[in-house]
Amino acid sequence: MKYSIRSLVLSALAAGPLLLAGTPAAAQAHKDSVVLGMVLEPAPGLDPTVAAAAAIGEVVHYNILEGLTKINMDGSVVPLLAESWTIDPDGKVYTFKLKKGVKFTDGEAFDAGDVKFSFERAKAEGSTNKAKKAVFDNISRIDTPDPSTVIIVLSQPDGNFPFRMGENTAVILDPKSAAGTATKPIGTGPYKLDNWAKGSAITLVKNDGYRNAAAVKIKKVTIRFINDPAAQVAALLAGDIDGMPRFGAIQSLKQFQSDPRFTVVAGGTEGKTIVSINNKKKPFDDVRVRRALAAAIDRKAVIDGSAEGLAKPIGSHMVPSDAGYVDLTSMNPYDPEKAKALLKEAGVATPFNVTLTLPPPDYARKGGEIIAAQLAKVGIVAKIENVEWAQWLSGAFKGNYDLTVISHVEPLDFDRYADPKYYWGYDSKAYDELFAKYNTTTDQKTRLKLLGDIQRQLATDCVNVYLYQLPQFAVANKHLKGLWSSSPVFANDLAALSWQ
Repeated sequence: MKYSIRSLVLSALAAGPLLLAGTPAAAQAHKDSVVLGMVLEPAPGLDPTVAAAAAIGEVVHYNILEGLTKINMDGSVVPLLAESWTIDPDGKVYTFKLKKGVKFTDGEAFDAGDVKFSFERAKAEGSTNKAKKAVFDNISRIDTPDPSTVIIVLSQPDGNFPFRMGENTAVILDPKSAAGTATKPIGTGPYKLDNWAKGSAITLVKNDGYRNAAAVKIKKVTIRFINDPAAQVAALLAGDIDGMPRFGAIQSLKQFQSDPRFTVVAGGTEGKTIVSINNKKKPFDDVRVRRALAAAIDRKAVIDGSAEGLAKPIGSHMVPSDAGYVDLTSMNPYDPEKAKALLKEAGVATPFNVTLTLPPPDYARKGGEIIAAQLAKVGIVAKIENVEWAQWLSGAFKGNYDLTVISHVEPLDFDRYADPKYYWGYDSKAYDELFAKYNTTTDQKTRLKLLGDIQRQLATDCVNVYLYQLPQFAVANKHLKGLWSSSPVFANDLAALSWQ
């Protein structure tokens, strides 16, 4: 989980001007192939269980590789390779009944042994699975009493476990082919890899041996990598791509909304866009200083200036589409005079110099400029430091920073606040107790209440300055149906696509 921040790369939520008028996109009512656009190419390979980039999941998850459960576009969790599951009253034992007759694309049969192998691989020493610490290290034992039953015993209760089983970190691999997944993924899904032209595109073709192959309408999907916003616009207008689930050129949305050839659907992601504060570094270890930062920043101005006014503000580390979300935007409101008073009360002399580290995405670069200007009005002089992702990961993400603007796209990742070694350095006994209580509670109503308490604690401590939910916009040929317009996880459910 920690590493996937590098994949927050809805890389440029900003657009250049329209450069190409484009030719009409042809009606494609009876086609059985689709060309999609995607911002980033998967790196370093196609195995989401060993590498963290969200772009990997956008290609393989639910398409080539599957897990026990599936997270739908609305965030609901449903069976996938599992037929059903039960939870013991103590919240520590999950029993999964598996679907029978499922095969991998190389002909190997899927059974409980594959689940046991995959999860033990994920928690093994040296594993680079991004969910190792949060999910797999919590598994104390895996029993397989028969080929279609898996019993997973947890050390500590985890009410989010079915959701975690639907993330790409928990896809099931076969022992015989697992080692080659990065270049030749073998899974149980509706598609298989046909070709990967590095730097250009990936092509998937229908898996005719898929258990529900009759329901899969699209036989061939080509995913082109287009990270330049102007090029995304041009490719759509020219009909070179049929759709882009996570369209980056938001300044061009009105153009597509008014063009009858296209549909534009707005949704949200799990991206919590924040000004992250180094809580371990003086004077940011003083809550008054952190509250001063929050009071100095006008969320609306940041949203208007860096997200075309299209994002939803947040006041803690959850987004409006999350179950249990509480609107806390009124807790640390924009109030420059209060910011000045808090700095004075905390003994911080102004002008106060800080470094604002900004990674590549436009939400960070453009938003950072606005934030720096707002901070200056209360006597905080923010020196902007633009860095590439590798520098951000080796610097800010290791705790070497003052402030940084970042969007956390991992779902339900408020668990990071219980880790004092995480890069924002938050260490709170009160929070740890709340989080432990949440994890040991199985009653859904009580869990939702605790989620509210968790969010309020983070807002009270003003751990970070919470800005907005990273929006998502799907733009496509009007005849193409089934694209995800929201991303509870970063995936493209290609089996749901069809031409009408």
